[in-house]
Amino acid sequence: MALTPQDVGRIAHLARLALSEAEQARMLEQLNGFFDIVERMRAVDTTGVEPLYTPLSAVQDVALRLREDVVTEVDQREANQRSAPAVEDGLFLVPKVIE
Repeated sequence: MALTPQDVGRIAHLARLALSEAEQARMLEQLNGFFDIVERMRAVDTTGVEPLYTPLSAVQDVALRLREDVVTEVDQREANQRSAPAVEDGLFLVPKVIE
């Protein structure tokens, strides 16, 4: 997917960037270089390759540092909502801001 100079001009306009002709040309080259890398990565056959959760696991065994998913604090909703001007069914009530 190669971008055109018009594409770069539109992107610059949407991003509210004022680019000179030289800057637009340089940006076009950089963006097309990026898309070229993405296309080359897409061309690699990854069938049967397991995804890595960290790049380190490709070169060494990495133990996950996960903890048990258990509640460690007590429910303090009522105590936290005592100072609220208005509460209903455990939710803070606020003035309507959209008409």
